[in-house]
Amino acid sequence: MEGFTEFRSQLTACRLCPRLVAWREGVAGKKRAHRGEVYWARPVPGFGDPKARLLLVGLAPGAHGSNRTGRPFTGDASGAFLYPLLWEAGLASQRESLPGDGLRLLGVYLTAAVRCAPPENRPTREEILACSAWTRVELALLPELRVYLALGRVAHEALLEQFGLRRSTHPFFHGAHYPLPGGRHLLSSYHVSRQNTQTGRLTRDMFLEILLRAKALAGL
Repeated sequence: MEGFTEFRSQLTACRLCPRLVAWREGVAGKKRAHRGEVYWARPVPGFGDPKARLLLVGLAPGAHGSNRTGRPFTGDASGAFLYPLLWEAGLASQRESLPGDGLRLLGVYLTAAVRCAPPENRPTREEILACSAWTRVELALLPELRVYLALGRVAHEALLEQFGLRRSTHPFFHGAHYPLPGGRHLLSSYHVSRQNTQTGRLTRDMFLEILLRAKALAGL
């Protein structure tokens, strides 16, 4: 845990991308439902089991979700979709996520390709590359990982870069499954965003199916 503590301390002090710094801090309190709340408004560190065998990688913090709460997929519609399914799959100790609630993830760790909330949920290529250094360090702190589940194209391509794999031979699509060296696996799903779940592009059954497949491959 000492390595995680140092990593989180360094990550949350990062101000490398001026556009993201301005946005993550500028949106605090701008949404009527959360006026008066103290926002996290810093890079959001990963959350979960330090001995995780399954990693879920999202796009970036939501402006009024994890940018507000400081925990991945917490405080917005994405988390309201994701956490109940993690619980149903036996990968979480409870079905909701609230800061300080004692929630434990079981063999699972959550993170994102970009650690700061971007305008319109669209980080630039330069911002994704800047954050890839943090991803590299975080992955090294999780030596038990066996399965990497990318939520969306940005996360998928960010993981390909970490593994030195070409996009042309490892295209993104929902249900993609690519073997990795050492008996590991890369799986990909549509992101659990409101845009996907409310339009039916990603249904509860679709995501639970790929989550259970990832759990089995991870030996959980």
